[in-house]
Amino acid sequence: MNARNLKLLITIFCIVLLSGCETATVQAWQRGKLSRTDMAWQADPMTSAYRDHVYTSKEGASGGIGTGGGGCGCY
Repeated sequence: MNARNLKLLITIFCIVLLSGCETATVQAWQRGKLSRTDMAWQADPMTSAYRDHVYTSKEGASGGIGTGGGGCGCY
């Protein structure tokens, strides 16, 4: 077996090995404790959105999140 055939065999093996992973689906009831809302990275995404809005409104600098504006909250 030469190097070209070995490389082809390894490539085919990797493709077959990785193609089995794409068909597995996990249902919500299978996740158990990780599917609870208190286990989420952000339990309430509105809290961080409001915090980011207040920060950009008061900071008045461009870059980061959103656009620059005055301290009054207007853009």
